[in-house]
Amino acid sequence: MHYSIIIFGASGDLTRRKLIPALYRLHSQDRLPPDTNIVGFSRTEFTNEAWRDHLAKSAEEFLGPLFSQQSWDAFASSVYYHPGDIGNLEDFRSIAEQLKKIEGEDSSTRVYYLATAPRFFLPAVAHLGEAGLADETRGPRRLVLEKPIGRDLQSAEELNRAVAAVFAEYQVFRIDHYLGKETVQNLLVLRFANTIFEPVWNRNYIDHVQITVAEEVAVGHRGGYYDRAGVVRDMFQNHIMQLMMVIAMEAPVRFEADLVRNEKVKVLEAVRVMDSKDVAERTIRGQYDGYRSEPDVAADSQTATFAAMHLNIDNWRWQGVPFYLRSGKAMSCRTTQIVVQFREPPHSMFHPDHTTSIDSNRLVVQIQPAEGIQLHFQTKVPDHDMKLRMTELDFQFAREFAGKMPEAYQPLLLDALEGDASLFARNDEVEHSWKIIDPILRAWEETGEPPLYIYEPGVWGPPESTEWMLKSGREWFDSCPVLGEHK
Repeated sequence: MHYSIIIFGASGDLTRRKLIPALYRLHSQDRLPPDTNIVGFSRTEFTNEAWRDHLAKSAEEFLGPLFSQQSWDAFASSVYYHPGDIGNLEDFRSIAEQLKKIEGEDSSTRVYYLATAPRFFLPAVAHLGEAGLADETRGPRRLVLEKPIGRDLQSAEELNRAVAAVFAEYQVFRIDHYLGKETVQNLLVLRFANTIFEPVWNRNYIDHVQITVAEEVAVGHRGGYYDRAGVVRDMFQNHIMQLMMVIAMEAPVRFEADLVRNEKVKVLEAVRVMDSKDVAERTIRGQYDGYRSEPDVAADSQTATFAAMHLNIDNWRWQGVPFYLRSGKAMSCRTTQIVVQFREPPHSMFHPDHTTSIDSNRLVVQIQPAEGIQLHFQTKVPDHDMKLRMTELDFQFAREFAGKMPEAYQPLLLDALEGDASLFARNDEVEHSWKIIDPILRAWEETGEPPLYIYEPGVWGPPESTEWMLKSGREWFDSCPVLGEHK
């Protein structure tokens, strides 16, 4: 059987920086299925040879020592280009004819990857259907959609309906590259392949959970997009929600796509939806000083570049356990980490006054960079009576496993080719996520509460975020990052 990956928006940044380097690495590792062809589709005029040369330069730039000209030449022999306009149905019919020539009379598996701006999703899906490209008579046909899936619940539902009119749900792969990261997948293994965590993974032993996605960089050249999206649409609705679901979900019976995704959806169904009063009390928003001077950003922009929110999951496992989520631009460092903060011991026998508390245990899962897991626990300091100190046990992928960590797109592209949707979002998952996010964005716009706090670049968001946590008797775990790079 032939395999074909057709990338719509092939001249864009995502293709150049992520997709082609990931596919090349899979090829160089002999992990792509035999007879895999890659076809680019975009308005830019390229010949096959010109596009291959263009991609070779960017692949070498992003892969560095992992790039081999000899290996690239073997890979590039199966790379093709088809100039076309997503708004033109005839161009879809034309690429259908080119695919027949490339694949011959054999059956084939095709993956249509929409690496385009979201505004092109609807016409692209419609034309794929009208050109007969979704028909599975001669083999599987799959559609990959990049985030964001809509900008609110209404637009997400509209897109899902349009996709469902052409593709069955089993054919649709809504990609979130965070789920391709080794550490995120390892969360499933940590929770469900070890017996030591399950007995304490609940409201009886966990005080709260923190999920932080911090970016050191400012908005930069993405001002035009970011000023329309903001941090909540850019990070919370997709990436952070995915991390929360993996932390909070129940164990599926088997590691199968629908069983895994059923459990994830149950988490979102249990999240308490906020009203405007809740939003004022349980969210914080900020904007870094200088954001309004960025290119393509409105001079009076009210777009949040930082947000924190307190969500409640109303089920038996998590009742009363706050989930604190935060993300921001221009922060102290780049780190994505999950902190599971356990409760304090019920009684301190090591202090005579019985009033001095002991720092409680925490589990830190670092998604990026320096991927790993760290457990914090109390130990006695030698030769200091009964003085206690927090100590760490840590696991680092780079130390335990030789070789470079795969980029997140590598396993996800393989899964799409193989039809495994376990690490992709389902339509109801996307819509439930928007049902949580929409009331927050609407309350910010309609009530102006909480205020938009200004913060200096290079810190952990506005000071009000720290005060907000302290009011609950808790503190943010600020670290850059806890597991340093392994040398």
